[in-house]
Amino acid sequence: MKAIPAEFHDLLKDETKAFLFLATSMADGSPQVTPVWFSAEGEHILVNTAVGRVKDHNMRARPHVALVIQDPRTPYRYLQIRGRVDEITEAGADEHINALSLKYDGKPWKKTEGQIRVIFKIFPEHVDAH
Repeated sequence: MKAIPAEFHDLLKDETKAFLFLATSMADGSPQVTPVWFSAEGEHILVNTAVGRVKDHNMRARPHVALVIQDPRTPYRYLQIRGRVDEITEAGADEHINALSLKYDGKPWKKTEGQIRVIFKIFPEHVDAH
């Protein structure tokens, strides 16, 4: 991930249970923030959610987002990122949320009947490392 300084790549690894605080914009322009599980793949940050949730609606309508990834061991060490949603896909989303559940909760994901999972691939455009 070129945009993120090498000394912060540990926050993106699967063995680090860092949370991502995702900021999206509501239709009226007000901010909405949610702590979420995430992973990194290539040049993207991957966020998984269910279709129909507020962050799903917001990112589809307004694909520019901000996020903070906080070091779980040192809270004053974090990445502040502004970026854009490059891709939205349902392909592999159930497998992705299961992998995230194993990472963060240590157990398989329990699928909710009728729920459709979706992955948002976010490209970091501006990174501040603290």
